[in-house]
Amino acid sequence: MTLQEALSKSKEELEQLQDELLEKAKKSNLNAYVGFEKSGSGIPILIKDNIQVKSWSVTCASNILQGYVAPYNATVIEKLQAKGFAPTGRANMDEFAMGSTTESSYYGPTLNPHDNSRVPGGSSGGSAAAVAAGLAIAALGSDTGGSIRQPASYCGVVGFKPTYGKVSRYGLGAYASSLDQIGPITQNVTDAAILYDAIAGHDERDSTSAKIEHISIYENLDPNKKYTIAVIDNYIEEADDDIKVAYNKTIEALKAAGHTIIHKNMSNTKYDIATYYIIATAEAATNLARYDGVRYGNRAKDVKNIHELYVKTRTQGFGDEVKRRILLGNFVLSSGYYDAYYLKAQKVRHLIRDEFNKIFDEADLILSPITPTVAPKLGSIKDPLEMYKSDMYTIAINLIGLPALSLPIMKNSDNLPVGLQLIAKAFNEQPIFNTALALEQSLNYSN
Repeated sequence: MTLQEALSKSKEELEQLQDELLEKAKKSNLNAYVGFEKSGSGIPILIKDNIQVKSWSVTCASNILQGYVAPYNATVIEKLQAKGFAPTGRANMDEFAMGSTTESSYYGPTLNPHDNSRVPGGSSGGSAAAVAAGLAIAALGSDTGGSIRQPASYCGVVGFKPTYGKVSRYGLGAYASSLDQIGPITQNVTDAAILYDAIAGHDERDSTSAKIEHISIYENLDPNKKYTIAVIDNYIEEADDDIKVAYNKTIEALKAAGHTIIHKNMSNTKYDIATYYIIATAEAATNLARYDGVRYGNRAKDVKNIHELYVKTRTQGFGDEVKRRILLGNFVLSSGYYDAYYLKAQKVRHLIRDEFNKIFDEADLILSPITPTVAPKLGSIKDPLEMYKSDMYTIAINLIGLPALSLPIMKNSDNLPVGLQLIAKAFNEQPIFNTALALEQSLNYSN
C-alpha cells in the first residue's frame, strides 16, 4: 500500500495496518526496526531513532543513550499527528547518524532487502530498507551529508532532502547543526511530496527555520513541465559502469521528454569531502559534548571522581566511528589548527555555493550521481576514508543547504538498485518533484 492509497482508508483499517506492519517487522531478519512503539492512530510512518517521539525510547543507535525516553515530540511528529499520520516503529541507523552503511549501530547492521549480504546505506539505512522491503509505508530519515539519499539509492526507493530550514530540526538529535535536515523516504515520488508537505513549514522553536510559507508540492505536481537540466560531465568519471549506464539512460529519457540538457564541469569532489568532514566533525564534537553521564542516558559505574565519570562514560558509551569523528572535530577546532582547517573550510564552503549558483544561472536543475557504486558488501569497507569517499556526490548539497531527491533509475546485472539525484536552488523544490515524477513514469522502475 502506498501513502496516497492509505489516505482513503478508514481509522479501523489504518489501525489494523499499523499492527500488521509491526508484526511483519518483528518477524523480519533485516534489523530495520529497533523499536515497535505506536503513537496514536492514523497512517503509519516509521521514525528514525534520532527523532523525538514523546514517551518513546530515542537512542540515536548508541549505547550512551540506552534508557533515555523522550519527554516531548519533535515538531515533525506534531505536524504528522495533526495531519492524520501516526508514528509507528523506530528505524535503525548509524550511531548518531555517523556512517554510510548502518554498520556502526549499537543494535547491529541493517541488511539490504535486495541482497542480505549488502549494506542498505546510511545513516538512515533502517528507514530505507524498511520501505523497500514493505515493512513500512513510508519513513522519516535525516540527511547530514547524504543520509537520506544514499540509502534510498542503495535500496531502490525515493528519498528527499529538503532545503535547509524548510523542515524544523526541533527534536532531532543533532550531528552537525548547520547540515542536518529531516526528510521523507517513500515508495514513490507522489508519496514523497505528500509526506514532505506534512512536515514542512516554519517553526519558532527552531532558530534555523526559514520564515517562508510552504506551498503544497503534492497539489502542484505536474510531470509535463519542461526544464533546463545541467549534467556534470567530470562527476561521472569517478563512478563505476553501473552508475554511468543509469546516468546516460536518464539523460536520454530527459531529452525524450523535451527537457533541455546542458553540460557543465565542477571542481574536484575531493574539496567537497575535505570541507564537509572538517565542518561536520567540528560541529559533532561540540554537539556530542553534552553526553557526559551526568544529565541523561548511560552512566559509567564505579567511578572515583567527575573526570573519571566523563572519561569512562564516553569511552564505554560511544562506538569507534563516533569517537573518531569527535577526535577529528576537536583537532580542527583546537588552538593552532582552527584557522588552518575550520576557517579555511568555511571559506571553501562559500566557494562551493558560488559554483552551484553559477550553474543555476543557466539551469533549473542539476542531475548528479548519488554514490560512485551500488551497495557494497557488509564488512567490505575497512578503511574509514573509503567510507567517507562514498559521500562524494551528496555532501556538497548539505554544505550549501540545497534540496535534492534520490530517484531509483534501474537495477544492474546483480539486481541491485541504481539511483541518481536531482538538485535545485534553495526553496525551489517543485521542479525536482515534477521532473522526478516524469522520470518515474517513463522509466517504470519496480522494486
